[in-house]
Amino acid sequence: MRAQEAKDKIQHHSYYTVNAALYLCVMNQLKKPFLFLVACTLYLLSCTNVDLYEKTVTVPGHAWQNSFRPSFDFTIKDTSSLYQLFLVLRHNEKYNYSNIYINLYIKPPGQDSSVKIQRDLTLATNEKGWQATAMDDIYEHRIPLGDPQTLKGGDYRFTLEQIMRENPLQNVLNVGVRVEKKQ
Repeated sequence: MRAQEAKDKIQHHSYYTVNAALYLCVMNQLKKPFLFLVACTLYLLSCTNVDLYEKTVTVPGHAWQNSFRPSFDFTIKDTSSLYQLFLVLRHNEKYNYSNIYINLYIKPPGQDSSVKIQRDLTLATNEKGWQATAMDDIYEHRIPLGDPQTLKGGDYRFTLEQIMRENPLQNVLNVGVRVEKKQ
């Protein structure tokens, strides 16, 4: 009787071993179509329209001279939507200030002159530290410049100027603008 019990246990054990091997084989076969489906979905999502413009420039020598005034051109086609304008600023951990003073010059379509907007923008607080996303010792700020507003159609030019007392403003890596279309 013991021989029969041992034989039953071996057959029972073999049954589970075969089923486990079969399960792993099926799962390996299903993995490829699943990964293909995920890849196709990501591809299709990446083809959708993103309603924004973002452009940054590298600050020469990581020292922003007040004479260095980068300009960014952007075309508005949809005049019924609200748009939010942001300053994009990247600096390293050695940036000496918790704020930045800038002049933003906006040249709307059909005008020869620019409108100047002066801003004192907070970059850090004592309680929270840098108000930015960080990677190692690099900090990136996306700071709203006013409230969302409608813009008339046409070509805009945005020009940035730093107006801090320190000139050049050390440890600034990149500066730019971002325009988001609000839904």
